[in-house]
Amino acid sequence: MSRVNPPPMDTGMDDGLQLDVAIIGAGVSGLYTGWRLLVGDLAEGATRPSSVHLFELSERLGGRIESVFLPGISLAAEIGGMRYLQSHVIVDSLISDVFSQELTPQDFPLGDDKHHYRYLRGQRFKADEWANAQADRRTFKTRYFLPDEVVGFDSDQLFNKVIYDVLMADPWFQERYSNQVKFTAPYDYTFELTARDWDDIKPNLTYRKPGPYQGKKVNDLGFWNLLKDQVGQEAYEFLAVAGGYYSNTINWNAAEAFPYLVGDFSLASVEYQTLKGGYDQLGNTLAQRFVAQDPSGKRAHLWGQNGLTALTPAPEGSPYRYVLTLNNVQSGKSWTVYANAVVLAMPRRALELIGADRFFTQPQVSAEVRKNLDAVISEPSFKLLMGFESPWWNQEFQAVAGESITDLPMRQCYYFGTDSVNSHSILLASYNDMRTTPFWSALMDSPHQQLERFKPRPTALASREALAQVEDLQAPAVMVAEAVSQLQELHGPANPVPQPYVSYFRNWTDDPYGGGYHAWRAGVSVRDVMPFMRRPDPDEHLHICGEAYSDQQGWVEGAFCEAEKMLQAHFGLAWPAWLDSQYYLGW
Repeated sequence: MSRVNPPPMDTGMDDGLQLDVAIIGAGVSGLYTGWRLLVGDLAEGATRPSSVHLFELSERLGGRIESVFLPGISLAAEIGGMRYLQSHVIVDSLISDVFSQELTPQDFPLGDDKHHYRYLRGQRFKADEWANAQADRRTFKTRYFLPDEVVGFDSDQLFNKVIYDVLMADPWFQERYSNQVKFTAPYDYTFELTARDWDDIKPNLTYRKPGPYQGKKVNDLGFWNLLKDQVGQEAYEFLAVAGGYYSNTINWNAAEAFPYLVGDFSLASVEYQTLKGGYDQLGNTLAQRFVAQDPSGKRAHLWGQNGLTALTPAPEGSPYRYVLTLNNVQSGKSWTVYANAVVLAMPRRALELIGADRFFTQPQVSAEVRKNLDAVISEPSFKLLMGFESPWWNQEFQAVAGESITDLPMRQCYYFGTDSVNSHSILLASYNDMRTTPFWSALMDSPHQQLERFKPRPTALASREALAQVEDLQAPAVMVAEAVSQLQELHGPANPVPQPYVSYFRNWTDDPYGGGYHAWRAGVSVRDVMPFMRRPDPDEHLHICGEAYSDQQGWVEGAFCEAEKMLQAHFGLAWPAWLDSQYYLGW
């Protein structure tokens, strides 16, 4: 099956363009919204918009989903979002049912921990050391000075223990849900709570441990505050590092952290999938299906390199409600679009850059939008890919997939795999977030210094001509050298790391993204903010949707759920026939 590529975008202008619906942002939430508006079944009495156009500031579709093909390697590497769970019912239904002719799901293997490394505080060991010790009734000790009662726990088990202890300490929870959580001494915790259960638990759960937070709602606690109170600061540092993601343990909303951790990261049996040929094909397929509704481009149209700069009410007497001013990147000129409804399918930072709160004419609504934009934390994220002539990680220590984790600034490396027809291989050499991104920022271009790029090296399978086409995508040479040095320290002298022949990097902290993903702040009433953002003013037809203001942040599913709820509540769409009628979309 051939790869689905994005349809071309129109980088021109059409001053005075008149539309029913203008969607700003051609990431997955914007693409899904446009496609559903044109093909989705309508609720009784609803009418379909006659014209829906998407406007994208950049030169590509998909937002923070980007699959990369390095010269000499036919295997897709993911520089943005890279996988999904089967519990992500909208994503899974689209891939397995609606788009089954275009897309082919495949496993996103995590490999075997016996072939992966952990390198923490200078201690190098295989990732299965905890499991081996527990099977032998031994206690594996790291260089963290943990409380006696949790020595020997791996990070996933310790997360589970904390969450279990907080849940079971609250009589309210015990009365309603105690039969849905289980503890099998000494390490195993099981949570059989649905998304609907969690939406009942999150605003109601009370913290019961004696101390500074006793009696507070868990929703009002930062996760760092809670973890420190439960197991101490040293154990918090262990969880932040050994868990692989600093973003999981920042001081975000503790109640939101609970289902996120036990549902996505702490399950031993969790299985991920991706798409053969690259995960970004999901967005590409949505775009192809969207433009196919009208090849003439009048009813459905994709505009590229055209960014929104202003949105005002239309003059009195106009048949349209809004006037949008767009800046055409190629010409530097502004042009005008008229629309009756506007969807801002954008992350927090992009909304701030365009001053989205100013689009609402009622002062109290504008103030509430401004406050709620800040209800989520933008989380810095950075990825560095490297291409190698052979899979040294497979040859030296038999890793075929999955990750190794360290407290070095590189944080994680993913063994993406080897080309099926040759030996060329891809390594996600650094996947880091939050506190480590400033380390790498000093090795990037800035207004004060322009760094020399890494020079791709031709191989038997990657010609000089092919590599020349990706020269401007290369990481700075000093960054690549630093990453190779850290890879060597992580894997140890027994596993020599060769020089890569090509690189690729993406700093998702750059504007207009502001981060790779988002997290709710402590104290935010998430169940109120989510529906508010989908239509801040009932008297206006201005909407905000996307991953940032969802309850599945960091996932494509979160973006789809918010778009779907918006479409059903405010655009008259009926429940999709292809989507399980019992699926819970959240608040």
